[in-house]
Amino acid sequence: MSITRSIDTSTGPTVISRSEHPISRANISPNALKVLYRLKDAGYQGHLVGGGVRDLLLGREPKDFDIATDAHPDDVRRLFGNCRLIGRRFRLAHVLFGREVIEVATFRALHDSNEEEGGARHVDDEGRIVRDNVYGTIEEDAFRRDFTVNALYYNIADFTVIDYAGGMDDLKAGMLRLIGDPETRFREDPVRMLRAVRFATKLGFRIHPDTERPIKDLASLLGDIPPARLFDEMLKLFMGGSALANFETLRHYDLFGQLFPLTERSLSHEQEHFPLILISRGMENTDLRIQQDKPVTPAFLFAIFLWQPVRERAARLQAEGQHPAQAMQHASSQIIEEQGNVMAVPRRFSLPMREIWMLQLRLELAGGRRSQRVLSHPRFRAAYDFLLLRGEAGEVSKELCQWWTGFQETHPKQRDKEAVQAAPRKRRRRNRPRRARGGEEA
Repeated sequence: MSITRSIDTSTGPTVISRSEHPISRANISPNALKVLYRLKDAGYQGHLVGGGVRDLLLGREPKDFDIATDAHPDDVRRLFGNCRLIGRRFRLAHVLFGREVIEVATFRALHDSNEEEGGARHVDDEGRIVRDNVYGTIEEDAFRRDFTVNALYYNIADFTVIDYAGGMDDLKAGMLRLIGDPETRFREDPVRMLRAVRFATKLGFRIHPDTERPIKDLASLLGDIPPARLFDEMLKLFMGGSALANFETLRHYDLFGQLFPLTERSLSHEQEHFPLILISRGMENTDLRIQQDKPVTPAFLFAIFLWQPVRERAARLQAEGQHPAQAMQHASSQIIEEQGNVMAVPRRFSLPMREIWMLQLRLELAGGRRSQRVLSHPRFRAAYDFLLLRGEAGEVSKELCQWWTGFQETHPKQRDKEAVQAAPRKRRRRNRPRRARGGEEA
């Protein structure tokens, strides 16, 4: 099945002069300016585009600066010795300045179904674009972008902002709107549904009714997205400072279950708001840490999302006769493997996640010498933070959490003494009388 899209480009763009918009070169990355000016000096068009322009117009600090040009990828590579070409689905040029990467994309063209056959643009049976290296004009490129607010171009030649899709009006109205027919655009790339949620929560925008209407019906298309790409999208959704809002919005549009089906199944039969309250507190905690510039690891996020499925699976294995620790170990392995079929879970995150879960069993047995050993475990702090979240959710007692908090704060010598005093006393074994050889008593 070929997807065609007819977009009226006859009205022409709206051009906002330098005096009518707030973008200043002082707020643009010096490296991005180098790329823009070198393209311009070489006779090519150079435009800042996408989220960088959007954020500058909103008075925000852009996370990155993307550039669109009529120069082909090989032309860009010839201009910049520090350039590498990447991408199979979309051919892109990355110009490297140390850790900063300036992405340069060639204008892409609009196509109809006849041009797709045998060309450089390939669409699968669901309408998803699997390869697209057909180049076009800036106007065509604008209508190929996803949302109107991401289709604004800052022209380095005269410092104007060019608007082909009504992005400035939507920006002022706080509206997130797809360019073109929403169902067609979501079928082309189902990840756009996740991007709609992320941009709406990040910017505080409303999703236009026409854009949100097909999302629930098309949510299952995310099942065709490679697990590694879904992992990358998960990081953007939950490690950008809006984890709680994204979690709630994803559930509203039936998208969360496409990312974490085991968790959604547990949420569907929650008891006394558990595990919903645990996940909500975990997302709040993640947002707070990001606001405070504290580190956040995907391992901890996965541990939160998958904890209830692991608990349920471990309880079932324990009922079948497995030892609690063995049941937890087996449940952890099974859930991680099943989740990995949907979304990639890199080993560098799955191992610490498993340790956080396994340590919960040891943290629940406070007191004794074992407490001192747990305290020295390299994953103790993460496991302790996880225990506190469980306490806030009502899964474990607050007294247990307070005990571990106090135990860490106690002076080391006193802590050793308390651990020994709290340890159960072993019964002394009475020595039996020794007998001489031959059965006679010595």
